[in-house]
Amino acid sequence: MSTFTVTELPLPGLKRLTRRRFEDQRGRFSRLFCPTALQQAGWQGPVAQINHSVTQHEGTVRGLHYQRPPHEEMKLVSCLQGRIWDLVVDMRPDSFTFLHWHAETLDADEDNALLIPTGFAHGFQTLTPNVELIYCHSAGYEPAFEAGLRVDDPALAILWPLAVKNLSARDQAFPLIEPGFEGVSR
Repeated sequence: MSTFTVTELPLPGLKRLTRRRFEDQRGRFSRLFCPTALQQAGWQGPVAQINHSVTQHEGTVRGLHYQRPPHEEMKLVSCLQGRIWDLVVDMRPDSFTFLHWHAETLDADEDNALLIPTGFAHGFQTLTPNVELIYCHSAGYEPAFEAGLRVDDPALAILWPLAVKNLSARDQAFPLIEPGFEGVSR
């Protein structure tokens, strides 16, 4: 039996993974990362970095972040505690879904994750307090290549489930999408 159930989502390359859960009188167990199973699901490259975030307040938004080439990255995002509304924006100018967004609820009790291909911006909103996430990245963080989109950009028209709270100064300062915006291309 497979480690993950893979569900294709509306944006090309974006996938929801649901981990196989084992439960008994002691509790539960699921595998967070398995290279062979993830490669079959579309993961490319090594795991170059693993990050852990804790967000205390419901409604907090982090994002929308991405890295420009040549340091673009795939991400595998899993919720370890609480529940989030995880959102991605297709930044690939050659994609028929360029600048379209899609969101999925990730819930620690559901053992689900989002496999995000390169060329996407990523962010999330906490739906519960005290949320913990773990992110596997296919490339290391390169500050000179970081970029982002505004969570309130009218060009994206994102319908956040809760009022947006606790944006960082960096996330508030991202520019709005201008005519001629080229996205992320190699």
